[in-house]
Order: sequence, then C-alpha cells, then structure tokens
Amino acid sequence: MEAARQYNVNEAKAHFSKILDAVATGEEVIISKSGEPVAKVVPLAGKTHRGGYGSLRGRITAADDFDDAPEAFDEAFGDDE
Repeated sequence: MEAARQYNVNEAKAHFSKILDAVATGEEVIISKSGEPVAKVVPLAGKTHRGGYGSLRGRITAADDFDDAPEAFDEAFGDDE
C-alpha cells in the first residue's frame, strides 16, 4: 500500500480542492501541524444499494416460535397467564 500524502496546514489550505479530489479517488491524506500529523482525510464509505420492499424475501427465515416470549420474560414482567 502506498503511503498517504502529507500536507502541512498552510499547504492544505492552499490545495484543499486538490486534496478533496485525491480523497474522492480513494487516497488518504495526512494533515500535519509543526511536522506532527494531526488529522487524516479519508474517503467516506460508499452508499449501500438497497433493493425494494421485500428484496430479502426467501433469504431470511425466522423460527416458528419467534413471536412467543421466553418463559423468563413472562416471569420477569409479571405476565403469569
């Protein structure tokens, strides 16, 4: 993996658009102050494509007793029916 590019604060101010362009292509950029790294600019995670309503139908199953409360739950909350 290639080392992240590093800019001092003044360079980062002067080249902010260039830094954003680099980050948008997947690069990481380090911002330093007085020679010490203080921040890392990284790309945001991409948006997850979600299918429409029901897109997981047939891929997820629930146990037959899914809606039944466990016995300990009933005891803890006083539902002794």
